[in-house]
Amino acid sequence: MKPEEIDRILAEKDDLVPSSGFTDAVMDAVRREAATPPPIPFPWKRAWPVVVAGAAALALVPAVVVIEAAAPSPLRVPPELGWIALAAAVTLVSIGFSWRAAKLRG
Repeated sequence: MKPEEIDRILAEKDDLVPSSGFTDAVMDAVRREAATPPPIPFPWKRAWPVVVAGAAALALVPAVVVIEAAAPSPLRVPPELGWIALAAAVTLVSIGFSWRAAKLRG
């Protein structure tokens, strides 16, 4: 487009009128949004202990590895068994928390 054409289009004083039903559709959407209940907040009070426990467990992993490497024990257990036991314990604890949460809701 040439600048003269743009100036001519912008200089026109036509009133903009919304299409029929536009205002009603917008107001219906506003009412519907206002009637929608707010989202359920995340239960941070229950989540923080789990987050802290997970961070503590992750922080202890390097310490356990260093201690095991520095001082081998006479009753040496293969490290895989320790990790398997840790995974089983974490699984059992998470299942316990899930059951407890389900019982509190039901």
